[in-house]
Amino acid sequence: MMLLRFINGLWNGMVKVLITMMLVAGWNSVPAGDIKIGVVNTEKILRESQPAIQAQNKIEQEFIPRDEDIKKIALQAKALQEKLEKNGASMEETERRNMERNLANLSRDYQRAQKQMREDLSARQNEEYGIILDRTNRAINKIAEIEQYDLILQLQDSVYRSQRIDITDKVIKELNKE
Repeated sequence: MMLLRFINGLWNGMVKVLITMMLVAGWNSVPAGDIKIGVVNTEKILRESQPAIQAQNKIEQEFIPRDEDIKKIALQAKALQEKLEKNGASMEETERRNMERNLANLSRDYQRAQKQMREDLSARQNEEYGIILDRTNRAINKIAEIEQYDLILQLQDSVYRSQRIDITDKVIKELNKE
C-alpha cells in the first residue's frame, strides 16, 4: 500500500514537472533565465503563522468544556467498575445487573461523546484552516505580484527545490502583518 502511494506520488510529481516544463517551453517570448519560480510549504504555514496559532488556541478553548465532560464520564465509569469489582460478588443479582447495565451505558456514552468530539474538532479545524489557507493564497498572490513571480508551487508538489526559491517565511511574515 505504501509502495503504491509512493509510486502514485512519484507519478503525479513527474506529471506536474512535465506540465511545468511544457508550459515554460511554450513561452517563446520569455527567455528561460527570466522565469521566477517559488515554492511554499503550507504545512509550515499552518504550524508557525500567527493566524494558525491563534486558530489552534481558539479551537482548544472551545473544546475544553466538552473534554471535561468526557473525562467526567470516564471517571464515573471507572468508579462504577471499581465498585462492581469490589462489591459485585456480595450484591444481589438484580443490583449487580443494574450496575453492569449502567456501566455499559456509561461506556457507550463515553465512546459516543469521544467520537462526536473528534468529528466536531476535525470539522472545526478544517473550517479554521480553510480561512487561513484563503488568507495564505492572498498573501502568496500579493508577494507574487510585488516580486514578479511567474510560478509558485506548493512544496509538497516539488521533487527537488533549492532553498533560495522557498518563500514560505515571506508568506508567514505577510500573514503575521494582517
